[in-house]
Amino acid sequence: MANALCRVMISEVPTIAIDLVEIDINSSVLNDEFIAHRLGLIPLSSDRAMAMRFSQDCDACDGDGQCEFCSVEFHLRARCLNDKTLDVTSKDLISSDHTVVPVDFSDSGSGYDSPEQRGITIVKLRRGQELVLRAIARKGIGKDHAKWSPAATVTFMYEPEIHINEDMMEALTLEEKRSWVDSSPTKVFDIDPHTHQVLVVDSEVCTYDDEVIKKAEAMGKPGLVEIYAKQDSSIFTVESTGAIKASQLVLNAIEVLKQKLDAVRLSDDTVEADEQFGELGAHMRGG
Repeated sequence: MANALCRVMISEVPTIAIDLVEIDINSSVLNDEFIAHRLGLIPLSSDRAMAMRFSQDCDACDGDGQCEFCSVEFHLRARCLNDKTLDVTSKDLISSDHTVVPVDFSDSGSGYDSPEQRGITIVKLRRGQELVLRAIARKGIGKDHAKWSPAATVTFMYEPEIHINEDMMEALTLEEKRSWVDSSPTKVFDIDPHTHQVLVVDSEVCTYDDEVIKKAEAMGKPGLVEIYAKQDSSIFTVESTGAIKASQLVLNAIEVLKQKLDAVRLSDDTVEADEQFGELGAHMRGG
């Protein structure tokens, strides 16, 4: 189930991305296809993506982009009038919907001339060069194209369960305890400054590297610590592209996964399903 949720976050949670570009004027050094590709990869705020329609399923328009249910229209007009290179960025895109705009990665502590404040660069123009275009953004999923994937990185691991043999640990000197604690590549363990007791301070940073187990064996103390993976508890690390907040991405993925499970309902008289699937089988039948 954890792997299914991970895959849904990457490839099946919908977002909004530019899908159609009509270029009227382009005298820059980049060709039309290159610019269209760069526009498609600009992350757009997609909080309303779940409520939008897919363009192929929309019966309120003919796909021209002028539809409030399935698309958002953008315009860009830029021309360099002096000898200084003009950076055309995502902030130059004018949206027809104020809720769907290019993601702002700017840091309030950055200066006004920093790259973060200027947005994502689309193309650079020299004196006399011009770019005029119209773009249509639509709802999609990462399974169809990576530009619609809301996740930059999604990983998960089983939550570690760590047991320290207190009797064996107390038999160690303070220096031996420090040596054992320092053998862990991550800060999983620490020593209480008052009682000198070894504590588990952050089990979630455990990487299952077995270094502390090997160290204990080298010290002649096998069984000093035991680390197990809880099969019913997972820790997710989610990094969003900015189109959706990481927390909302997880919630949307759960909703998509529930819809998939509801689409595969089992019959009411399938006794074997209860034995095989348990609570999952009951949910799939709507129970």
